[in-house]
Amino acid sequence: MTEPLRLLCFPYAGGNAQTYVRWRRHLAPDIEVCPMQLPGHGERIGETPRHCWDDLLADIRTRLTGLTTPEDRPIALFGHSLGALLAFECARILVSEHGIQPARLLVSGHRAPHLPLREETLHHLPDTEFLTRLSERSRTLRALTDPEFRKLLLPMLRADFTASETYAFREGPTLTCPITALGGERDEDATPGEVAAWKRHTTGRFELTAFPGDHFFIDDTWEAVVTAVGDRLRVRAGSRPR
Repeated sequence: MTEPLRLLCFPYAGGNAQTYVRWRRHLAPDIEVCPMQLPGHGERIGETPRHCWDDLLADIRTRLTGLTTPEDRPIALFGHSLGALLAFECARILVSEHGIQPARLLVSGHRAPHLPLREETLHHLPDTEFLTRLSERSRTLRALTDPEFRKLLLPMLRADFTASETYAFREGPTLTCPITALGGERDEDATPGEVAAWKRHTTGRFELTAFPGDHFFIDDTWEAVVTAVGDRLRVRAGSRPR
């Protein structure tokens, strides 16, 4: 019998971590899915969104309280797009500050963190232009035509894209846990080569898994994604990784 495991799941920019709740029906009962909601999103919409990485990481540190006691279950992490960077930085916090090597890091839809940003930045644009340009990238935002609802989401969206576009990789100890990198075959935001470059960030096993679709394969083929995640988490040590 495998040891129970906690899976921390981080959303993409503009996303709601509660979308991961549906994963619970498709994963083994010994995997506890923990949506890592960001300030200003979902049930935390009343909080001020964070655009600064120091603030985002401070929030993650607070959320980790109670999840990292010595007798607690092993931890794996999953994140898509911006969430991949958050999951990666959370993994580094677990190692450096708690002495816990994650059971596995699963990163989806994002270039390796040491690679430079290719896309044109949007976060500094005036509100109207920011939303217009963002709509060209996000079909979710294109579907939100209510101007009042868009106005409500604007601070959260700007904070997320500011964080995504201003991320600066800092060298640190290489992870030793397995890394699984997931990518869309037609994702222009994260090409297969850029996703494969995550291999640099672990001395452990690395795997690249491709899915049909563009950047939003995480939504379009979510059942295939969660099946792949479950398969990778099923094979794990019976004791807490160190």
